[in-house]
Amino acid sequence: MKKIAVLGLGKVGTLAAELLNESGFEVIGLDSAKPSGSHAFTVEQVDVSDHDALSRELKTVDSVLSCLPYHLNVGVATVAHAVGIHYFDLTEDVPTTKAVIELSKTSKGLMAPQCGLAPGFVGIVGADLISRFDECRSCKMRVGALPQHPTGLMGYSFNWSPAGVVNEYLNDCEVLEDGKIKWVSPMEWVEKQVIGGTELEAFTTSGGLGTMCETYKDKVPNMDYKTMRYPGHVELMNFFFHELLMREDRAKAEEILVNAKPPVSDDVVYVHVSAEGKINGKLAREEFVRAYYPLELAGRPRPAIAWTTASSVVAVIEMVRDGKLPDRGFLKQEDIPLEALLSSTTGAAFKGGCV
Repeated sequence: MKKIAVLGLGKVGTLAAELLNESGFEVIGLDSAKPSGSHAFTVEQVDVSDHDALSRELKTVDSVLSCLPYHLNVGVATVAHAVGIHYFDLTEDVPTTKAVIELSKTSKGLMAPQCGLAPGFVGIVGADLISRFDECRSCKMRVGALPQHPTGLMGYSFNWSPAGVVNEYLNDCEVLEDGKIKWVSPMEWVEKQVIGGTELEAFTTSGGLGTMCETYKDKVPNMDYKTMRYPGHVELMNFFFHELLMREDRAKAEEILVNAKPPVSDDVVYVHVSAEGKINGKLAREEFVRAYYPLELAGRPRPAIAWTTASSVVAVIEMVRDGKLPDRGFLKQEDIPLEALLSSTTGAAFKGGCV
C-alpha cells in the first residue's frame, strides 16, 4: 500500500494528507472545491459525488481515506469496493457503517470505517482497558471536543463537522445494558464529569461505540458512550432541537449553529474512558483520562480536534501498510492494539496529553 487518495480537504482531511505524506505515502488529495494554496502532495478538483469520475481516480491508487460528510461515504465505499482497494473513513453514522460491513464481505481490500476519535481512538482505548480484567462488568467511554475559553450559555464552538454533530445529537444511541443491546434516546442520561478540575456534563450521543456493542454483548454487560460538554449545554440543545422543532430541518439547524458558534483555534479534547470488573478475584477500576491541546504538526499549529482525529486514522493506515493489521475484510476499532497504535509514527502523538 503505497498510494492513497484523501477525499475532502478541510482541516482534518488536509492534515491527514500531510501526515500520510510525511509517513512515506504518495498522496493525492481530491476535493469538489477548487484547490487553493500550496500543498506537499498532489491536489485535484473532482466531483466526489460523481461515481464515474471518482472511479477513474481511485483506479490509480491502492487505498482511499474519506474525510467527507458522512452522507457521501457509502458512495465512496461502494466505488472503492468496485475497484478493489482499501477503504478508510471517519464516520460516526451507524447506517453508513452497516453498509460498509456488507461491502466488506466480498471486498478485495480492507474496509475500515470509524477510524477517527470517537468512534475510533476511544474504542481502541476501551478495548485495552477491558482486556486487563478477568471479568469486566462495565465500560464507559466519554469524549468532548470543546473551546478552551468558552463564552455564552452554550459554551461551544463548531470545530467539528456541523452535520456530524447534529447527526449524533438526534440519532438513537446503541448501548449495552444488563447484557442486552438496547437503543436509547440521544441527549439523555446526563451525568457530571470532572477532568483536571474542569466540570463537564456527559450525555448520550449516537455512533461513538462503533461496533463494540456487538463485539462485547456476551462479555461486558454494561457499556455506553457519551459526549462531554460544559454544564448547561445539553439543556439548551434539547430546547433548540425539540421545543423549537429544529430536528425537523437539520440543514437549517446546522446553518444556525455554525453561524452562532464558529470554530476556534484554542480548543481542547477531553477523553475519559473507564472500566470496572474483577482482577484476580478482586473488584478494580481502570481509567484512561487525558486532555489533548493544539499541537504543531507538519509545520503548522493544529487544533486538538483536527490532530486527534487525523492522527488516529493515519496511525491505523500506517499499521495496515506495515503488516500490523489485516489487509482484507472488515476492521473493528476494538481489534486494534493500543500499544501498537501508540508505537506508530503518527499515533505517538497520543502519548502526550495531561490530566
